[in-house]
Amino acid sequence: MKTTYKFLATIIILISINTVSAQYGNGYGGNGYGNGYGNNGRMSQMGAMNQNSQPEKPKEIPAEEIVAKYMEDMKPAVGLDELQTIAITNVLVESVNSQGRITKLNLSQEDLMNEYKALSENTDRKIINFLSKEQKDKYLTFKEEIKQPKKSKSKDKKKNKTSENKDK
Repeated sequence: MKTTYKFLATIIILISINTVSAQYGNGYGGNGYGNGYGNNGRMSQMGAMNQNSQPEKPKEIPAEEIVAKYMEDMKPAVGLDELQTIAITNVLVESVNSQGRITKLNLSQEDLMNEYKALSENTDRKIINFLSKEQKDKYLTFKEEIKQPKKSKSKDKKKNKTSENKDK
């Protein structure tokens, strides 16, 4: 009877050892099953961060995409035809590319602002050359609307409620 207990105890101990060592990546295959504590063969997040020590640069949005979004709003607001749209798109793409080049220069803040202002005036002059008199007025109005931050509807509602309460 004692030999039976010893035999069972030995088998239980052997199974326990195998199970414990498998948790630490020593069992179930040549490279371990799971490499211990659920990493699934991947590096820990800290290890991955150490290898990628250089921060990723934000992807630059192509000038054509920026201009396309701007033109979506401008075309109906100003009433542009297809030829005007193409010509103004080309002017704006050139302007956005120039802005990128100016940004990369090592200029003081004041010089940078002067360069941007000159570029903006030059771009406006080129765009206005493609527009009729009515379109010029619409273009100037469109530019002013873009400069003004849009108010959210909730703020407008609050203002309306406060003005109604004052009237009572």
